[in-house]
Amino acid sequence: MIASQKYYHSLMIFATVLVASSFPVGAVIAGSLSPSVIMLLRFVCAALLFLPYVMFKNTLSLPSGKRLLQYSLISLPLATFFWCMFESLKYTSALNTSALYTMVPGITALYMLLVNREITGKARTLGLMLGTLGAIWIVFRGDYQAAMALDFNYGDLVFFIGCLVMAGYNFLVKKLYAGEPMELMTFWVLVSGAGWLLLASWGHIFTIEWQSIESEVYLWILYLSFFSTLVTFFLQQMGIVKIGATNAVAYSFLTPAFALLLSILFGVGTFELTVLPGIALVILAMFIIQRG
Repeated sequence: MIASQKYYHSLMIFATVLVASSFPVGAVIAGSLSPSVIMLLRFVCAALLFLPYVMFKNTLSLPSGKRLLQYSLISLPLATFFWCMFESLKYTSALNTSALYTMVPGITALYMLLVNREITGKARTLGLMLGTLGAIWIVFRGDYQAAMALDFNYGDLVFFIGCLVMAGYNFLVKKLYAGEPMELMTFWVLVSGAGWLLLASWGHIFTIEWQSIESEVYLWILYLSFFSTLVTFFLQQMGIVKIGATNAVAYSFLTPAFALLLSILFGVGTFELTVLPGIALVILAMFIIQRG
């Protein structure tokens, strides 16, 4: 692997840690506001924080109608995914959602096959299968009968739908990237995503007693805005373009391990021996895909 490739792969690991942190943080604040309002605040804050950098690096102007529509198409599955995430965290654990998130690479590869006829190699196919098996093991804690009965709770089902949508985001970034500076693409995806979330939260934002919301919630939203949204979006979009969608999202297989450690640190999760085989499988899957 050449030096530049190692650099981009290192950035993907860092991005994965940031993504993993959003699950326990989300579990802490999920009950404070509606999912659409949390995500609206997150996207707006991220766009505002990013604006000075974008203006410093580029001449900022409103994109053409066609390009703005493309940014909106990219941001719609992203906004939907995060709504599903915060809705699901009211009913399921940060570990379960992070495990389900590891299914995104396999779903992305399936979309690539169906739409672009992009065939995944044998090694990557094996890795995606192992990763999916590991995710299922974690969600059902190795309970074969529950897995066969697809005994999902409501939170797991909502987040699985979110993962199906998120795979569409990865596909659209690769398909619609037009060669513009990555920071411009990130900014307009955030802005258009905020537009979708404003529509979704319109009935809530005027009835909220903002002064009654604990200051800790706002601080966590700021954290999510900068680290788990702004920095992560920028790095993931760069990774998808530079090392390919399948390679970039393969790092999501590391998410359950990081999420488990962070959940314990945040006090919203406990260690269970039954999840270790599943975590081992998803980590092995990541290495197989990268080697393949």
